[in-house]
Amino acid sequence: QVQLVESGGGLVQPGGSLRLSCTASTRTFSTYTMGWFRQAPGKEREFAASITLSGVSTSYADSVKGRFTISRDNAKNTVYLQMNSLKPEDTAVYYCAARWGMVVVPAAPSAYNYWGQGTQVTVSS
Repeated sequence: QVQLVESGGGLVQPGGSLRLSCTASTRTFSTYTMGWFRQAPGKEREFAASITLSGVSTSYADSVKGRFTISRDNAKNTVYLQMNSLKPEDTAVYYCAARWGMVVVPAAPSAYNYWGQGTQVTVSS
């Protein structure tokens, strides 16, 4: 069983930045594909970004491409989501997700079997 704990959410003005962190309770973190998803009130959970085991390959939703950057530090068992140029429509609960091994469709929530509890991000003036 892998536990994921997110942190770094909060209230930020439009155009601002936040960095989310997610730390995993496993000694084999480098063998997990990691993803970030988000869910706004009344909407389904949607994909934001993912990163492969070694961090060489990343993928992004069109809505965040060019503004968000996913990265990982396998020595610290942590994955990050740097969010820049934030917009009100980025307001959501952000979830970290993990799946052992490679993921064929990293944008699908069903591809992941471990989830964090979520951290709230609110973009408002």
